Amino acid sequence: MPAKINKIRIGALLSGSGSNFKAIADACESGQIDGEIVFAGSDRPDAQGLEIAKKRSIPTFCVDYGSHIRRFKKKTEIIKLPNDADIATLMRKSTPLLNRYDSEQAHFFLMARAAIEAELLNEIDPYPFDLLVLAGFMRNLTPYFIDRINITPGKPRIMNIHPALLPAFPGTDGYGDTFRHGCKVGGCTVHFIDYGEDSGPIIAQKAFSISEKDTIETIRVRGLKLEWQLYPQCVQLFAQKRLAVVNQCHRLGNGQIKNRVVVQIRSESQIKPKV
Repeated sequence: MPAKINKIRIGALLSGSGSNFKAIADACESGQIDGEIVFAGSDRPDAQGLEIAKKRSIPTFCVDYGSHIRRFKKKTEIIKLPNDADIATLMRKSTPLLNRYDSEQAHFFLMARAAIEAELLNEIDPYPFDLLVLAGFMRNLTPYFIDRINITPGKPRIMNIHPALLPAFPGTDGYGDTFRHGCKVGGCTVHFIDYGEDSGPIIAQKAFSISEKDTIETIRVRGLKLEWQLYPQCVQLFAQKRLAVVNQCHRLGNGQIKNRVVVQIRSESQIKPKV
């Protein structure tokens, strides 16, 4: 009798068409991923990905970031910082994310985002999950949210896909930046989320060559096809417990020591219990 497969529970956040969400959902249904999607949430009520989820009878919800932020800016809605949020701690932890803002902008950004993220967490709360995938979710998550998902040290459980070969070209337009810099190689990266912008430990990457005949659009099309392959593969590695997050220490030529958090992909033999 075959051993029973324990499926992981996957939550998803998306902002747009949901093509990566669909790729993961398809992989779950086909058995490529030992998992099931337990909810799909969005920051936009018009996100097409929510319709994909509804057609599959996956629970959905929306926390409308844009409406909240507009009301906060107009001061028609008071920002209510969650009781368990400490703005000083958030400012300290968010340093890698806030280098584009002055102090007043940074304070507003964190206050507003923590208030909205508290609502997002309330929507997620009814659905226990093992892994949260960001499938085109176009919002930076603050330490307030991240710390309430990553509850076990050394075991991150928020995964993201980025349209560039990180650490090159973080941000919202990875394929466009790749093209505009005249790169001869492009690609996509799956990584775990940390407090910075697209700076978390890399899980896997896929690359493609770029010729002089390519345009931004042909690069995006080629990249998306790779994303739809790579993301489900990484989710399955998580489901198989083959992703190990470790600290690596490197001594540079000048004697300086640098520590980096990296992801090691373990073989199946390494994760099988010893008899």
